[in-house]
Amino acid sequence: MNRKLFTGAAAAVAAAAAIGAATLSTAETENLSEAPVETSVPADKQMTIWRDPSCGCCDAYADYMEEHGYHVTRIDDPDFDKRSIEAGVPEQGLGCHLAEVDGYYVSGLVPAEIVKRLTTERPEITGITLPGMPANAPGMAGKSGTLKTYGFSGDEITVFSNE
Repeated sequence: MNRKLFTGAAAAVAAAAAIGAATLSTAETENLSEAPVETSVPADKQMTIWRDPSCGCCDAYADYMEEHGYHVTRIDDPDFDKRSIEAGVPEQGLGCHLAEVDGYYVSGLVPAEIVKRLTTERPEITGITLPGMPANAPGMAGKSGTLKTYGFSGDEITVFSNE
């Protein structure tokens, strides 16, 4: 009699587990179909920034770019300057961080409208740079006055923007 009771109880537990698993599987499938589909961010609005982790202006710049519609990924990299030179940024033209957007490198605190111009016009260059940390650049006190941005490709350096 105990054996029949034990077998019956075991069968009931197994049935309950099977029903629970089926319900859970159905719920998971339903939840997946109800989950919001993430819209993909266009390449010209995706930006990765390699920055010195102790630099506050890099975070301010990333926030500024996000306010201008960019999806910014921040990567702490105390050797961003070496990465910049390897990417082709002229040593005398290093900015305070290195970014990549839509296949171009952007060094420093380059204003959003200049980055947009770069990805829209698509010149045959490696990237652009705003050397140093100008006080009137985004990420510092905010864009004001004239900023000279340089285009670079191999050994060639040209003025990309002077506005």
